[in-house]
Amino acid sequence: ATLAMMMVARGLALVISQTQSIKIKNPDYMALATGTLIPHVANAALIFVLLTILATFLMNKTLLGRYALAIGSNEEATRLSGVNVRLWKIIIYVVAGVFMAIGAVLYSARLGLVQPAEGVGMELNVIAAAVIGGTSLSGGRASIPGALVGALIMETLKKGLIMMSIAQDYQYVVTGIAILLAVAVDNIRRARENAA
Repeated sequence: ATLAMMMVARGLALVISQTQSIKIKNPDYMALATGTLIPHVANAALIFVLLTILATFLMNKTLLGRYALAIGSNEEATRLSGVNVRLWKIIIYVVAGVFMAIGAVLYSARLGLVQPAEGVGMELNVIAAAVIGGTSLSGGRASIPGALVGALIMETLKKGLIMMSIAQDYQYVVTGIAILLAVAVDNIRRARENAA
């Protein structure tokens, strides 16, 4: 259902925009990302740090984080323990959606335009960053700071490939190999935990 909804949303974005990029002309909107409340610190960086702190708090200190890990690890066991899994999944998706919406606003404010096909293929990079940062694909383990480190590694890899003038075709190959390695490491880690 998630992938199907993603395709529907992407299709609607193309239909509504008539496949045209939308230029942002409002300087106040663009200042959300490029302005500076603190001298020499872009608002986007400040908001990013605040959201990272908030996400870490939500993940480690609230029922939201505890139930997200439990549902991701074993949905049926979580349901049998008396947790309203359906309600908590909705809450988790809403919170994730709010974080993504803030990210999208900052991204578009920084670029000064919105493209209907923006972000296509980014989902695999996000999964790779999370796994590199220690999140388990089988659920039960996640770390916001770890995912941040994973994202920095993925972005460093991407920028390094660009700086070495490697063709975009090969960049996809290298990124794909990085994702495969991340998944392989996660599988090995999971096998060791199950054996112990």
